Amino acid sequence: MKFFIILTISFIAIISAQEPRRDSAYPPLEMIEALKPLHDICVKKTSVTEEAIKEFSDGKIHEDENLKCYMNCIFHETHVVDDTGNVHFEKLLDSLPESIHDKAFNMGKKCLYPQGENLCERAFWLHKCWKTADPVVR
Repeated sequence: MKFFIILTISFIAIISAQEPRRDSAYPPLEMIEALKPLHDICVKKTSVTEEAIKEFSDGKIHEDENLKCYMNCIFHETHVVDDTGNVHFEKLLDSLPESIHDKAFNMGKKCLYPQGENLCERAFWLHKCWKTADPVVR
């Protein structure tokens, strides 16, 4: 039993210590370039700080209302959600580079039922779920 507890704690420590992948191949350059204009639009609309976006991207999940609404804005600007905030995963997958479809599909299937009282909360819930589902890729 002691061995099992130690093994479980070690496994959790390894998972939580994973750094997001950031190299010349990931995230795909075409995705970064495609999102840049939408990023600029949504930063202006929500007043989110670049620091808040970077912190979340680097793995620090934190509560920030502007960040939540920025995530919602990106969804709407990419036309992957309806007016009630339901993500159309097929549209989302189609909007991503082919090179990450498998990873995105595996992350997405763990996060099918977003929760939240408003569109910003639902968008944040999804991003948080995806980050938890695969902290290295997300």
